[in-house]
Amino acid sequence: MLAITERAAEAITTLITQGDLPDGTGARIAADGAGAGLELALVSEPEQDDAVVRNGAAVVYLEQQAAQVLGDKVLDVERVVSPAGEEQVQFAIVPAADPAP
Repeated sequence: MLAITERAAEAITTLITQGDLPDGTGARIAADGAGAGLELALVSEPEQDDAVVRNGAAVVYLEQQAAQVLGDKVLDVERVVSPAGEEQVQFAIVPAADPAP
């Protein structure tokens, strides 16, 4: 099952609290509409067949196809610099044996 690093859990919790979203809101990872990758979105509740992964207050809902693909992976965050020079946080999927520093 997908693991969630402390940094990713903190980022998810921050997004939810800054957005003043309802209790039960979590990050949902699902196949994108084109079937070419995965997308992450904040949702108020899981879909019926979603798997649920928690780390502290952070909740990630995994659509079944995404759960299969991400079964041995870790959800982490990376700090990146935007073209405008601003530091941003971006979610990353990394191998379980090699989480980002």
